[in-house]
Parts: sequence; structure tokens; C-alpha cells
Amino acid sequence: QVQLVESGGGLVQAGGSLRLSCSTSGGTVRVTAMGWFRQAPGKQRELVAELPNSGRTNYSDSAKGRFDISRDFRENTVHLQMNRLRIEDTAVYYCHALVDTAMHKAGLTFFLPMDYWGKGILVTVSE
Repeated sequence: QVQLVESGGGLVQAGGSLRLSCSTSGGTVRVTAMGWFRQAPGKQRELVAELPNSGRTNYSDSAKGRFDISRDFRENTVHLQMNRLRIEDTAVYYCHALVDTAMHKAGLTFFLPMDYWGKGILVTVSE
């Protein structure tokens, strides 16, 4: 079972920086993408940044130019360096991984892409 564990959240003043990290365990050999989503109070979960194995990063408009996503492809970890934080960046940040997961049926093994999520970590940006 794939497990994702986030770290690095906390309280920071507007204009400051934080670095989030996410480590994986259990069946992560076939990770095809990792990234970060966030959910602010009363809002839907939204993409912050994603980095697939192709290397083509995808940032939300809000994150472009301020946040930087990086991965250790061998260790299956992902980091999010957040700079020039704003009050509106306050949210619970979730680590996400897309993993080709082995399925077994009728003596056959095949792989399906499945989404895995961390439990989330709170980032609070104050004035």
C-alpha cells in the first residue's frame, strides 16, 4: 500500500518562505507523477504544482514564479519551495502521487494508474 507523508508546514509571515516535503513508502516503484494540491477553507482542492516523470512541470497560475517543485526520482520524494507567500496561500497542502499499481486477476498481473494522497499539512500565512 502506497503511503505519502508530508512535512514542513507551519506558520509564516506574508512574504516569507516555506519548503514542503513528501516522502513515499510501499509499492512506489512505478510512480509516474508527484505533486502538490491545496484546499483552503470553504474551497475545493486545487492543483498547486505537478511534476511527472517526463519532467514537464505544471504550475497553477498562482504558483508560477513563486513556487518551485522538485523531485528525487530515485527516492520518490517531492518538494515544494514556496517563496513570497501570500495570505491567500493559507491552506492544507496535500502531496499527490500517480502510481501504476499492480492488479491481480485470473492469474494475470496488470497495472492501473491510481491516485494516492497524503493526509495533508497546514500552511498558515499571516500578515
